[in-house]
This record gives sequence, structure tokens and C-alpha cells, in this order.
Amino acid sequence: MKHHMRGKLPRPIIITTICVLFFVAALYAERLSLISSRTSIFKFKPCSRKYSKAKSNERKSEVLANTSWIDDRFDFDAEECNVANGKWVFNKSIEPLYNDTSCPYIDRQYSCLKNGRPDSDFLRWEWQPEDCTLPRFNPTVALKKIQGKRLLFVGDSLQRNQWESFVCLVQGIIPRKQKSMKRGRVHSVFKAKEYNATIEFYWAPFLVESNSDIHIIGDPKKRIIKVDAIQERAKNWTGVDILVFNTYVWWMSGLRVNALWGSFANGEEGYEELETPIAYKLGLKTWANWVDSTIDPNKTRVFFTTMSPAHTKSEEWGHKDGVKCFNETKPVRKKNHWGSGSNKGMMSVVASVVKKMKVPVTVINITQISEYRIDGHSSVYTETGGKLLDEEEKANPKNADCIHWCLPGVPDTWNQIFLAML
Repeated sequence: MKHHMRGKLPRPIIITTICVLFFVAALYAERLSLISSRTSIFKFKPCSRKYSKAKSNERKSEVLANTSWIDDRFDFDAEECNVANGKWVFNKSIEPLYNDTSCPYIDRQYSCLKNGRPDSDFLRWEWQPEDCTLPRFNPTVALKKIQGKRLLFVGDSLQRNQWESFVCLVQGIIPRKQKSMKRGRVHSVFKAKEYNATIEFYWAPFLVESNSDIHIIGDPKKRIIKVDAIQERAKNWTGVDILVFNTYVWWMSGLRVNALWGSFANGEEGYEELETPIAYKLGLKTWANWVDSTIDPNKTRVFFTTMSPAHTKSEEWGHKDGVKCFNETKPVRKKNHWGSGSNKGMMSVVASVVKKMKVPVTVINITQISEYRIDGHSSVYTETGGKLLDEEEKANPKNADCIHWCLPGVPDTWNQIFLAML
């Protein structure tokens, strides 16, 4: 018993020993921490604020450099892309595919640079849709798409604007002996012989017949539109592979138009004054009935170009002291700008008529993108009555043509969209 008791240490000594060991361990750990801290000061000294910011900027630049080629917009798809939703982007490096010297087919009415326009920045704006990438106009691709075919633009002078643009965009790559142009008062034909293709224009400002579409009557009040007759004009549109229609500006001569049913034989008696949208809808229904009853969608594609806006009220884009589009050199930057030169009611008529048609019609929506382009019109660099404006006339803003467009210019973008859809 005594021997067993000797083998045990007294409790106070055990407690004291444990306390001393804990104290030594704590002291040793604190010294290690201090040494580690001091060591880190030398070996892992943080960057100065300036250096850190520079490295951060380098990383950002590197990320931007690596992702600058990435575009999250999808490739153009006519059914998926809302081409009207976007913006005009200035690109000083681009050059038009033609000019009004290299393309001999431009009417003087649209040859702004040749007619003395001093600025050329209006040629370097590109339309960039928000949702998709719009491919550049490729003349070779365009000619291959219409190879062995007839392409016919039908409509008013703005449709002629688009037709001349298309011809000029492609003609530059065709040898001189492999192309020809035959102009007519109503029907004009450009031939690309090498491709066995024609690019044609047919003058029909209302699409339906009138007493003013061949022999033009200057006074709108004397014009009479035969809203139920189209066959006399439309018989010239058959056997065509690609049809592109438009009609708008000639309907906009007033709040009401003279409309007629039946024969013109009785001295054009019996016409009625109709509100313009009503007459427009009747005329478009006549056109739609002709398309549905005549066109084979397996052989012919049908397009309809929406209204081209006029810019005659400068206060609508914030230039209260301006006159029409005179001396405008840049597009409107305000998102979704829409002026009185484009009638949404008339545009909805087109939508409602096309929607009910049996033959598919692809709508080329140029209205919103053109609304921004107050700088793209012929303005005073044009002709009137077959004569170019002289210097005195050019100085008068009231002479500005704010309906038609310079070529090269905005209609080239219409055809860029058209080709993408084609």
C-alpha cells in the first residue's frame, strides 16, 4: 500500500507542471507568429496601389482584347431578327460600292454629289440591328441569287430609287459588254447577260390604275384612283421570279382622295371622295387579290417594301429654326424617332392586308431605319422640272427635296436588308 502511494505525484505538482507547459507553448506560438509575420513582410509585400491599378487595367485590356471579336448578336434570320430595332453607326473606313460617276444609271434627281453636295459623311453610316448581324451587300452573291431570273421592282419613284440602287450595287463587277440598260417611260430593264438575269422597274405609283400614273396630273385634286382595277398594269408583272412592290407617297396628297369603281369611259364620273386610309386599303386589297389569284409561290417570291418617310418638319427632330431637311448632315440619334412623314395607320393597313393573303409576302421594313436619316435626302442637290437647281435656288431651303434619297445612300441599306432576306 505504501509502495503504491509513493508512485504517485502530488496533485499540486501536476497542476503546476501543466500550467508551465501551457505557458511555454503559448510563448513559442506567439514567437512563431511574429517571425512568420515579419517574414511575410519581406516575401509577400503587397503591390502599391498604383501598380495594383495598372495590373487591373492590364487584365481588363487583356479581357477586352480577347473578347473584342465576340459578338453576341446572332446571324441574320428574317424570321428571328427585328431589323428595324437598331442604330446607325458611323464608320469612316467604309466606302460605297459605287458612286454617281462610276454608276451611269443614276437619275440626276438622286446624284447629290455630282450635283454639288459638299459633304460625304452621309455615305458612311451603317445600320446595325440590335439582335443580329446584318451581312454586307455582296454583288457576287446578289447576282448568283438572281441568276437565270427576272427581278422586278414595281411602284413609285421611291421604288425606282431602290431599283437604281440595286442595279448600281451589282453592275460594277459586270464587264461592260455583258450588261445593258433599256429605259422606258413605264418599264425599264437592266440586263446582266453573263448571269442571264434582268433587274427591272415598272412604274405604278398606286399599284392599281389611275388617270395619273402614265400621264401625270400635277394637281392631286384632279387625280382619280380606280381602286378596283389592276389588270392593265399587272399583266406586265407575270412570268417574274422575284417581285418587289411598294406604294405610299402618292396616296398622301391629302386627307381624302378621289376613288372610282367601274369604267373610266363615262368621263370619269361617279368617283367618290374617300378618306385616304380607306381608299388605300381598297387598293391594296385589289393588289392582294391579284397576287393570290395569279402568283404561284413555288415559282415566284413576293416582297413588299414599307413606306419611305418624308422629312418636312424639322421641329420634329429638335431643329426649330430649320427648314425641312435642308443642310442636315447627321442622322437623328433619338431612339425610335418617328415623324409625321410616316403614317402608322397606313402601315397597319399593309400589315392587315398582307396577313390575310394566301401567297406569302415578305415585308422589307425600311420605315424606322429611314426615319433617322434626315441627312440622306436629295435636298437641294437635285433637279426640278428636268433642270438642276442653280446656286440661287440651292440657297432656298424651301426647294429641298426631303422625300427622295441620294445615291449612293440610304436605299443601299434597304437593298442590304432585301438581299439578306432573299
